[in-house]
Amino acid sequence: MQTIKNKILDKLRHSKKLNYLFITAFLLSTIILIIGCSAGKNYKIAKSRQEILKTEKDFEAAVKQEGMMAFAKFAAEDAVINRGDKLIKGKNAIAMYYGAGKTNSQLTWTAEFVAVSASGDLGYTYGNYTYTVKDPTGKTTDHTGIFHTVWKKQTDGKWKFVWD
Repeated sequence: MQTIKNKILDKLRHSKKLNYLFITAFLLSTIILIIGCSAGKNYKIAKSRQEILKTEKDFEAAVKQEGMMAFAKFAAEDAVINRGDKLIKGKNAIAMYYGAGKTNSQLTWTAEFVAVSASGDLGYTYGNYTYTVKDPTGKTTDHTGIFHTVWKKQTDGKWKFVWD
């Protein structure tokens, strides 16, 4: 009688150990899965952040080389720019705006901050800019300020601004 009781108790102890091992394995697997998903999301955001910074640098280099018309190259089709008390809407309107006598100017800027949405397809930058204008006599005037640009990843994978 005692041995049957011991055998039953041993089986119960063994099954409790198996249950404990199963629960532990399940919890560890769940934690690893959560960490893995989180790491993938963080990687996507970090990658998007780097892509936006590179786009900002490419944008500034294009403006330096091609002039203000480069704004149209980096604008989304539905982009909007705010210039003083005026909103210029659409890529074509932006091209017309910068094509009209903006050749005696130079623009430089530095993105000091970049943030990206959790989905990784929308971001914004801000920082300082200097806009230098040369009048007909050759005198230059610097205008400085803070810029804020909203970027959207396009279907082709390129980043274009939708607000500047």
